[in-house]
Amino acid sequence: MVSQFVSSHVVPLLADLPFDFPEGTHAIGRLDRHSEGLLLLTTDKRITKLLFESDTPHARTYMVQVVYAMTERDLESIRSGVKISAKDGTTYTTRPCSASIVEQPGYLWAGHGNIPAHVSSSWVAISLTEGKYHQVRKMVRALGYRCRRLIRTSIEKVSVEGLQPGEVREISREAFFEGLILNT
Repeated sequence: MVSQFVSSHVVPLLADLPFDFPEGTHAIGRLDRHSEGLLLLTTDKRITKLLFESDTPHARTYMVQVVYAMTERDLESIRSGVKISAKDGTTYTTRPCSASIVEQPGYLWAGHGNIPAHVSSSWVAISLTEGKYHQVRKMVRALGYRCRRLIRTSIEKVSVEGLQPGEVREISREAFFEGLILNT
């Protein structure tokens, strides 16, 4: 599904979900068409600015399935910062973040990119506070791994836990600003 309500292409859209979204609803932090997971939607542009345009960093966590077993050395590289290519052709070193090998997520939905049983793979939890274009994919690629699945599991304290693909859960504005998600 594309992280938008309208498109000039024939693709699945947010408007196709069985939910009556209020006028002016927009996505906060899009997912590319090869990614899965949490997408926040709002009509409040202050929330977008707070999460993605403020000086205060806000954590986003991803479960990443990579082909082959990731080493502790490569995890440490992710934690310290990885040199990736930027949109303008320059090199950018990512900010330090957390990374660890995890078991296959229990809430994992059937999805694309499954790896054959005879090929080793790792699931890596990566939590970061910046969101450069395709950053997580570029980070694992820079270390020699191919990303097979990328699932955003949380933004701050909002999580996909208990949700099915395409399911919508409403969070009140009051709960959001009272600290349900943010420690402000």
